[in-house]
Amino acid sequence: MSRFDYHNILKQVEEKGRDMYGAKFAIDDIDRPVVLKLIAYFLRDGGVAAKERIDLHKGLLITGPIGCGKTAIMRILSNFSLPDHRPFLKSSMDISLEFTDLGNDVILKYSRRAFNPYRRLPHVHCFDDLGHEPIVNFWGNKINLMGQILFTRYNLMHSHGMITHAMTQFNAVELEDIYGDLLRSRMREMFNLIAFHPTSRDKRK
Repeated sequence: MSRFDYHNILKQVEEKGRDMYGAKFAIDDIDRPVVLKLIAYFLRDGGVAAKERIDLHKGLLITGPIGCGKTAIMRILSNFSLPDHRPFLKSSMDISLEFTDLGNDVILKYSRRAFNPYRRLPHVHCFDDLGHEPIVNFWGNKINLMGQILFTRYNLMHSHGMITHAMTQFNAVELEDIYGDLLRSRMREMFNLIAFHPTSRDKRK
């Protein structure tokens, strides 16, 4: 049993989605199991989370086909999150563009400096389109930027409880090809894997 009314919350999520993305926004039946898991996570509903094998001390790795609604659902559900758990969403591609201007400070911005300056609580970041960012060049050196950020945030997870979320269309094997097997093993510790169904429709059409 849960103290939350998930049926009503799901209606609220759809209403918020229509406010943000237009009158045609709807959660399809095939997507409801995923969305309900995400609701439990953001509500910090320990009983339902445990039943769904979701670790509230880890972040979320949300996978699914292009256009299935990963980003939209994450933006909507962030409105239902407690302030300390509300994620800052940022595209991995945009972070790569930042790097061309700021260099290594970008790695620090999203890792060692990603703390509330007043309460020293770590910021929750959500990296969208993980795996699509290019390898960046810095003074002639090629850098796997998001790989370095994730490694640093992994260490900060253990030392400061820093939570990281990511969204991607790639599966675990493809992510290993991009970031290597060592980071893949770290990602198992960092993330709960939440997968949209492969046949989830393209919500952009």
